[in-house]
Amino acid sequence: MTELVWQQLPADDRGLAYGDGCFETLRLTPGAAPLWSRHRARLLAGASRLGIPLSADELDMALVSALGRASESGAEVLKLILTRGSGGRGYAWPEAMVPRLVASLHPRPVRSPHDYTDGIVAGLCQQRLALQPAFAGLKHLNRLEQVMARHEVQQAGWQEGLMCDTRGRPVEFTSMNLFAVVAGELWTPPVTECGVAGVARGLILEDLAPALGLSTQVTARPLSQLDAATEVFACNSVAGILPVRKLAQWVWPVGEITRSIQGRLEQRFE
Repeated sequence: MTELVWQQLPADDRGLAYGDGCFETLRLTPGAAPLWSRHRARLLAGASRLGIPLSADELDMALVSALGRASESGAEVLKLILTRGSGGRGYAWPEAMVPRLVASLHPRPVRSPHDYTDGIVAGLCQQRLALQPAFAGLKHLNRLEQVMARHEVQQAGWQEGLMCDTRGRPVEFTSMNLFAVVAGELWTPPVTECGVAGVARGLILEDLAPALGLSTQVTARPLSQLDAATEVFACNSVAGILPVRKLAQWVWPVGEITRSIQGRLEQRFE
């Protein structure tokens, strides 16, 4: 049975000691979590890959508790952190494993409306993403690469930073997935060797893009691929779709495909 706790973590928790777990951050509306089925599926899949027992019923009960608290506080973001639970010193799994689900509620980050209408400015991070297929796609608790890349973003004054893998291929932004329109098709990098399989990314590929009649390409391509892009945007389930108007030497308009996908995603939260 998974232990549900609110905003507290013992010092011997393996998530703190070793990053032994995974997490979800989801956007709430009054009384609902519109993309819950996708967040739940990803957290269950992550738990399965890491060998941490977790059931859909336990997650649903946690959501009910969170929605009740959110209705009182007005919070719009729920973060769920799943860890293997407490354990002694050493990497070996504890023999008596009691997973821990840590829940916390937060306001939705405030962004300027111009970020959505006019686009954001991003830069190219020097921090690279290591290739590790065993954990690729997971939203696991080991985020040091993103922490260091985000520091670059802060130091440079960008709004986001694009991260490449150790071969120099673009993968994702520090906290958002990357999409570009190239030759009329919607392209995004694969997350089979590194990177996060974002909930919004999956929704776009499986639902929103097909609904617009768009062909999609999920292929590893060089950074020079951006030379041919006519539109670029970043996405995650909390922020939604942010057009990218400038990244390093590249400049793009906010195009119709970006606006259409942006509008369709926002409809899910109405």
